Amino acid sequence: MEFLRVSKQEQAALAPYFRAQELHIGDFSCAFQFMWDDALKPAYAIVENCLVLRELFAGKYYYHYPLSRTGDREEEMRAIKALETIARDTDRRLHFTNVPKSRVGDLILRYDEALVTNNRRWRDYLYRVEDFREYPGKKYAGQRNHVKKFARLYPDWEFFEASPSDMGRVESFLHRYEAVQRSKENFLAEEEMNEVYALLGHMRELGVFAGILTVGGEVVGFSAGEKCGDMVVVHVEKALRQYEGVYPFLAQQFARTFCTDGVSYLNRMDDAGDLGLRKSKLQYGPCEIVDKFNVIPKRAIDAVGRLPTVQTERLTLMPVRDEDAEAYAMLASDVERNRFWGYDWRTDHRRKPAAKTFLRDAREDFAKRREMPLGIYCGETLIGEVVLHRFGYRAEAEVGVRLLPAFEGMGYACEAVRAYTDYAFRKLNVERMEAKCYMENTRSRAMLVRAGMREVGRDETYFRFLRTPEM
Repeated sequence: MEFLRVSKQEQAALAPYFRAQELHIGDFSCAFQFMWDDALKPAYAIVENCLVLRELFAGKYYYHYPLSRTGDREEEMRAIKALETIARDTDRRLHFTNVPKSRVGDLILRYDEALVTNNRRWRDYLYRVEDFREYPGKKYAGQRNHVKKFARLYPDWEFFEASPSDMGRVESFLHRYEAVQRSKENFLAEEEMNEVYALLGHMRELGVFAGILTVGGEVVGFSAGEKCGDMVVVHVEKALRQYEGVYPFLAQQFARTFCTDGVSYLNRMDDAGDLGLRKSKLQYGPCEIVDKFNVIPKRAIDAVGRLPTVQTERLTLMPVRDEDAEAYAMLASDVERNRFWGYDWRTDHRRKPAAKTFLRDAREDFAKRREMPLGIYCGETLIGEVVLHRFGYRAEAEVGVRLLPAFEGMGYACEAVRAYTDYAFRKLNVERMEAKCYMENTRSRAMLVRAGMREVGRDETYFRFLRTPEM
């Protein structure tokens, strides 16, 4: 699965998905992805006929819920399955963001356990277009009064659709507005202002339309939006507050001018936790505050606080002791033998590291919940290692084993694999244990069969095996 950076050249691929969306989430729009390019490094892939957006924030990848052009949930689930596979293969955590309320249940039912959050500051405000066109009824009395006052105080007002030739005037207006925006000393406010400037030169290719409000020929307000499904997403709304009633007036003119042809809703985006902005958005009477959930599926390894000890008839599987660092280093640094393990220490080190480094790296892999390595002890002697790794999001894991040469051919590997697999079924609620071996490694192939694994396939490199609790 290849993710491509979102750029203005890529908007043509994204636009059909955004134009068809009925989820009422403002993030699913061309201009939003363009405006937050620097902050979130958005990338995309088309998977199972779905658009999958990916953000990079604080060093972690966040995957937007897959966006099907037709709302096909089966396509969405197939895309999610593909994401589970890529996360497992690349050893990255799977974190879904912008999950619509209508889809949260699908994910909760899919996973044994998941962390679900719905941060108030990022929820979008959705309004009925008719409410903005007319400001009807008692609840909009304040907005109507502001509109009447603006029209009375500034009778030479004009509102019109912006053209490319107007962008110079808009930029001059934004410079006046900017001093107030930057005085907030808020990173997101400053970033948003920078992105507004960047948007001005790319509105046409992004499908963004804009309106300009003037008084006496001077720009006092600017608003820009984008049609997505049955809603218009308002990406920019800036006005000079010294003109009384300017914001309600600007919002009404924008709705009357651009919200036609099947547009039923206005999405005026989130409040980013700004309480003043939140109060203002609530006063306009949203018909819905659109939930945008984060869902983090849990893997079996995520609940493990410490490595276990597993006893078999002849062996003890337990964390490698400090005093066995030299023996462990012999096991981990044998290049010829470890070609069947699938890892060469020279990939990460220019020269052979100290013995304790190998043990430290193994412990770090568990600390980061990448794998669960246990030493295989026969009495007090470390003879090998058995590892659970590649934990998946549907109760899967993979098992691997390696022995020091002196202890091969005695059935120890088979005993360790079977015991650790049984432990995973019993204690970790794993439902599918996988294993693989290189096609030339015939001894491992036979060992895995003796350990209760069933051969289920092969590719150009590996024989692949599977065991489930009923096998």
